Amino acid sequence: MEVDFLFKIGDKIMYPMHGAGVIESIKEMEIQGKKQDYFVIKLSIADLQIMIPHQKLNKLGIRAVEDRLKLEEVLVVFHDGETDELLPWKERYKTNMEKIKSGEIQQGAEVVRDLMRKSNEKTLNTSEKQMLNNARNIFISELILIEGCTENQANEMLITSKIS
Repeated sequence: MEVDFLFKIGDKIMYPMHGAGVIESIKEMEIQGKKQDYFVIKLSIADLQIMIPHQKLNKLGIRAVEDRLKLEEVLVVFHDGETDELLPWKERYKTNMEKIKSGEIQQGAEVVRDLMRKSNEKTLNTSEKQMLNNARNIFISELILIEGCTENQANEMLITSKIS
């Protein structure tokens, strides 16, 4: 079975809603009598390994991890971007969920920024606390792979940021 893969072993990828990781291997597996090629991905956070069918890569929105230049642009918006504080809770939650699902680093960083700002003003409700935690982990997982740093170092980058 010859397949032209978009990604190869060793590539750093971003899996929306799950985080960034490295493709460790490509395995052909038979599940329910059907042979498929699977990417085996080691996520950069939580010591987790996942398998994704090759045929579902585009549908799942998997993309290459961004580079340092893009990260610098994102961090400018992360630090200095405006937060829409007029959105009602339900609309804010829906907008933030769409941003996280997009898998785009800029969108995810905006969710982290806005929820961190909101949490500095007042206590977040349980849903938004969980959303902040998830969005933060996803964002940090990509920071780890872009910067080649540890999870603690990536967390420190956010903690010591100019978020106000």
